[in-house]
Amino acid sequence: MADPFGGSGESQKKKADGVADATNRLLQNLVIKCAKEEGIRDYFHVGVLGYGASVGSAFSGSLAGRDTVLISEVGNSPARIDERTRERDDGAGGILKEKIRFPIWFEPVANGGTPMCQAITRAKEILEGWLRQHPDAFPPIVVNITDGEATDGDPTAVAEALRKLRSSDGEVLFLNVHLSSKRSTPIEFPDTEVVLPDQFAKLLFQMSSQLTPGMRTTAEQEGIKTSEGTRGFVFNADMVAVIKFLNIGTRPSNLR
Repeated sequence: MADPFGGSGESQKKKADGVADATNRLLQNLVIKCAKEEGIRDYFHVGVLGYGASVGSAFSGSLAGRDTVLISEVGNSPARIDERTRERDDGAGGILKEKIRFPIWFEPVANGGTPMCQAITRAKEILEGWLRQHPDAFPPIVVNITDGEATDGDPTAVAEALRKLRSSDGEVLFLNVHLSSKRSTPIEFPDTEVVLPDQFAKLLFQMSSQLTPGMRTTAEQEGIKTSEGTRGFVFNADMVAVIKFLNIGTRPSNLR
């Protein structure tokens, strides 16, 4: 994760920094979606696990160490607020630079190996407890972002066990993103492993859940062709592909 992204549209941003930015942006967007006149409605519980030298909660600030957090707590408890510069079209052919406030809950860390089996097992343990308390909820969505193969064994069995967890509304959805250091075109949301280049890519594909009808609709709106066999998986993702993936995989709808 200390290496830079590959992909033709990406600069020398490190993977860890890019994933942290994408995760913080996702959390901010979820907070905005849940914000109503009376405050932030708790449509979601959110958890963030980091894995490398250790496996555990990756929230920082006052939320540090928490496995799952209500979205209102997320919105009210960023670790800090950064000031960033954003460019936008001024409507007259020029570019305006403006300062924006960017909340931070998740810090970039690149340290250790890739204990994917431990991380998936920990996610399963957390969700088992959560589903006992929320048996009729929308099935939880787990997004695994990795830049390499597991260093602690074959994650196939633990991924299958995770996917078999269910609420009364369906099974847990397990989505996977592989980050690239190569300047190659991402393989986004395949419906067959034939297009994948190696056994590692095929393993991640096999571990991934099929997209729900709602996710397929969102993907189609992003210009991605899907089928009933399309899975929530991107291989050789650059930063653009990561952001698109998180948007398709987690976009909330029908919030009232």
